[in-house]
Amino acid sequence: VGDGDKSDEEEKEDRATQSLLNKLIRSNVVNNTNQVEVLQRDPNSPLYSVKTFEELRLPQNLIAQSQSGTGKTAAFVLAMLSHVDPSLKWPQCLCISPTYELALQTGKVIEQMGKFYSEVKLAYAVRGHKMDRGVKIKEQIVIGTPGTVLDWCVKLKLIDPKKIKVFVLDEADVMIATQGHQDQSIRIQRMLPKGCQMLLFSATFEDSVWKFAERVVPDPNIIKLKREEETLDTIKQYYVLCNSKEDKFNALCNIYGAITIAQAMIFCHTRKTANWLAGQLSEEGHQVALLSGEMVVEQRAAVIERFRDGKEKVLITTNVLFVSNLSVCPSTGIDVEQVSVVINFDLPLDKDGNPDNETYLHRIGRTGRFGKRGLAVNMVDSQRSMEILKTYEKHFNKKIGRLDTDDLDEIEKIAN
Repeated sequence: VGDGDKSDEEEKEDRATQSLLNKLIRSNVVNNTNQVEVLQRDPNSPLYSVKTFEELRLPQNLIAQSQSGTGKTAAFVLAMLSHVDPSLKWPQCLCISPTYELALQTGKVIEQMGKFYSEVKLAYAVRGHKMDRGVKIKEQIVIGTPGTVLDWCVKLKLIDPKKIKVFVLDEADVMIATQGHQDQSIRIQRMLPKGCQMLLFSATFEDSVWKFAERVVPDPNIIKLKREEETLDTIKQYYVLCNSKEDKFNALCNIYGAITIAQAMIFCHTRKTANWLAGQLSEEGHQVALLSGEMVVEQRAAVIERFRDGKEKVLITTNVLFVSNLSVCPSTGIDVEQVSVVINFDLPLDKDGNPDNETYLHRIGRTGRFGKRGLAVNMVDSQRSMEILKTYEKHFNKKIGRLDTDDLDEIEKIAN
């Protein structure tokens, strides 16, 4: 960017931040519409119901695909608690998370569920938690980041890895995206006893994650999501021809003036555009929430909660919510029942400037949910953006009609 203004650059997001944001905004267990595929270590062994943990014939190693909010953390916490012997005052269960913040989030769940098992204690192997060499750790469960856990095992001798019964590696896709974490995790795993139960979880399973999982978890049962194409049948799609961002704004105002909109999400390509648009809409009297990468994760979560609660009617966002985990997790992002309109103020592009079909699908998929009809409007301001729009039209085999926002009668018709 010529003027050095980073706000004019495309917003980018790392996977760890995205995962933490998802954890903060998921107040309830999500309803996952994906089909689950179970690949057993022994395919001839039948699946059956049990009433007790003992009947499960644990330990069994597991590789599982799970999005945020599906109860994954509670599941592996139960596995750890079921294996712990509270009379033994040393670490027996070890959980690795890719970042300090994610470790604390998982720790909160362990503490909440552990309240019903007060004899079991939790220790955090994270930055800032300084320990002296040779100190005896009496907590039965340790959660931490790979580097600190490795130090506790090797340098400081605080953990005897040979006494670990359950090893959980959470957020594997985030883990391998972080420099050094993959090698550290493998080193920890190699120190564990042969009978240790290995559990690995990941939101996505591209080839690099599968290779990592296969190195860490021997003879696993596998649970993964079958990709189910999202339908666009409940969403009306239109495009508006514009010459500038001012034209786009005027078109947006005309849409608002002609139809009743409960809540809307507007997507911009850069932080600079998002800030400008938020200011313009606020001047017009709209209740606007702005979400961008310059905010810390907790601030973003608060903005999302306010929008979800209906305190703001318009959410303007860059790609910050949608740049990771979308290829297999359609629910990643925000599900708000009252979102009736999605505006692509700028069409989504991938990092190379090419059409991004996945992001387009999941942007407009924020409307038309919960069985309701939705409206998606795309702002087209150049020949290139028209070519990109035609790519989306062809890919999804759905007609995207032209909308004349100067014709209020025409706008009113699309709302019916």
